[in-house]
Amino acid sequence: NPLSPYYLHPRENPGAVLVSTQLEGGNYHSWSRFIKRALQSKNKFTFVDGSIPMPTPEDELYDAWERCNVMVISWITRSVSAQIAQSTIYIDNAQELWQDLKDRFSKGDYFRTFDLLQEIHSIRQGDRNISSFFTDLKILWEELESLRPIPSCLCQVKCT
Repeated sequence: NPLSPYYLHPRENPGAVLVSTQLEGGNYHSWSRFIKRALQSKNKFTFVDGSIPMPTPEDELYDAWERCNVMVISWITRSVSAQIAQSTIYIDNAQELWQDLKDRFSKGDYFRTFDLLQEIHSIRQGDRNISSFFTDLKILWEELESLRPIPSCLCQVKCT
């Protein structure tokens, strides 16, 4: 069933590169958005977000889950630098791999936020056309927005 998250198309292979941007460390936020979209397009993001937990070995879905889990691990590993890939070689669960990368590389947001604010403040159009200038500025704005957490509601009144 192609709609099942356990479905792997015959042409899917662990050597495929799903995104052109490799995780180098400092580009975690943009990389994670790229790879998330790629995994969602293949109906496999549920293996990293915890929606499909690992079944017991006795479960009839275990083999299918294991195949998909290994495929997702391979895809993620192919989208990170060689050094980062080497540091994750012993992680056997796609969800744990995703969380490990998030824990290590989404930190330091305060420094990146400061750098982005400085870049936004100092950016100049120069000899670029307005579309190019606006595109560069929009990239900075969107990265800054992704680093700022959504505030949680602490009020007693329930939102509707």
